Amino acid sequence: MSDASGRDGMPAQATLRVDKWLWQARFFKSRSLANGMVAAGRLRVNSQPISKPHHQVRPGDVLTFPQGRRIRVIEVAAIGTRRGPAAEAQTLYADLAPPEPRGKAGTTPAPKPALREPGSGRPTKKQRREIDRLRG
Repeated sequence: MSDASGRDGMPAQATLRVDKWLWQARFFKSRSLANGMVAAGRLRVNSQPISKPHHQVRPGDVLTFPQGRRIRVIEVAAIGTRRGPAAEAQTLYADLAPPEPRGKAGTTPAPKPALREPGSGRPTKKQRREIDRLRG
């Protein structure tokens, strides 16, 4: 009968497949999406590129991966036992990336539409060109 202790008699640290952990922590809607991202080589664990979804993660590991237009930097805080609600999933990690500003970064705000008299109809082609020239 084996116990859950390591070679030194200390308790073994819990580990979990990286694709399963990403799914449990709700970074991906399905495990196959997490699996595909890892298999494509877009994940780094402790600054080392990983391309095998069966790579084991443990608390303290730092994961870096793209999600949408953001680069996520996550520290594994705990290993989950199930894919629970979002509040439970947020206890599994600590987000190390700085918070993004509320507006879209690197974009200028959209110009306000040109003011026109109510009931004046659509602008003509000449008027549209003048409006475009004013906007720059």
